[in-house]
Amino acid sequence: MQSYLITSREFYTDTPAVFRSILHQQLQTHMPTYALYRDKANPNYDIQAEYHVQVCSQFESIKSFIHQKVELAISLGANGVHLTSKQFDEIVYAKKAGLEVIISTHTQNEVLKAQKLGADAVTYSPIFTSPGKSKPKGIDDLADIVKKTNIKIFALGGIIESQQIQMVKESGAYGFASIRFFY
Repeated sequence: MQSYLITSREFYTDTPAVFRSILHQQLQTHMPTYALYRDKANPNYDIQAEYHVQVCSQFESIKSFIHQKVELAISLGANGVHLTSKQFDEIVYAKKAGLEVIISTHTQNEVLKAQKLGADAVTYSPIFTSPGKSKPKGIDDLADIVKKTNIKIFALGGIIESQQIQMVKESGAYGFASIRFFY
């Protein structure tokens, strides 16, 4: 089962030295397969994204992803970009630029659309109850979309315990993504 660490400003901060230290510690502790720099409010996003790629590069097995910004991911040499559910039109461009593409999805139709457009993977959410998110889809819905598609699916939303990860694994999903599990 693949794991996907997603940063948050609340835990990782927007102070460069603190960010690098916390990120390195969390990557070393959890050794996720993928790590996403995501901070929608940081005025120094590009600088922090560069630090994210640098820290991830210290771990041979961790792929670095940048949220939303295809050009930035390319310029920093990130492994990939994580697009929002409003960025389907950027999948083809990002793929042609050599990036691995993960896109956020919230419906089965969006998962199918991402697959058709050539995304490498999707996050599908929310699976469990998550603060500020819509009603959880649940494991049965996750297992259903896994059976209908060939795209890699990361379960996302409310994953904070090992029992939930086991349920995701049993669903047949490619992996899980989380912010809070990796604290």
